[in-house]
Amino acid sequence: MTSVRQVQVTFDCAEPERVARFWCEVLGYVVPPPPPGFATWADYDRSLPPERQGAGFVCQDPTGAGPRLYFQRVPEGKVVKNRVHLDVRVGTGLVGEERLAALEAECARLEVLGAKRLWLQEADEYNESCLTMQDVEGNEFCLD
Repeated sequence: MTSVRQVQVTFDCAEPERVARFWCEVLGYVVPPPPPGFATWADYDRSLPPERQGAGFVCQDPTGAGPRLYFQRVPEGKVVKNRVHLDVRVGTGLVGEERLAALEAECARLEVLGAKRLWLQEADEYNESCLTMQDVEGNEFCLD
């Protein structure tokens, strides 16, 4: 039996490069170098058939520790809540007001990038606070 060694998270979206660049800023990810023989990703994109141009874009953790993110263009728009979402772990180990301050600071940074704040889930007897947001195309994610 083969064991899984890497995971890629794939997002359906309308504008793959725009969404990928947003997530690069959120996570500190980078766009990998273009394929051999191409100076830029734009050069590579222009080499594709017209129907494939702009159809996908990638970003990855520069350390190689986190999953690769792939963004693929789809014709339909988002209509319901995601069944899977990313938790951006900005408050790990923090509790109470200190955690809330970290969540709020990151929320403010991401709103400047085009994210939208949805709601704050305040701590209860079982869970710490987290903040639900949407990326630039409305995909939900949490600041945790």
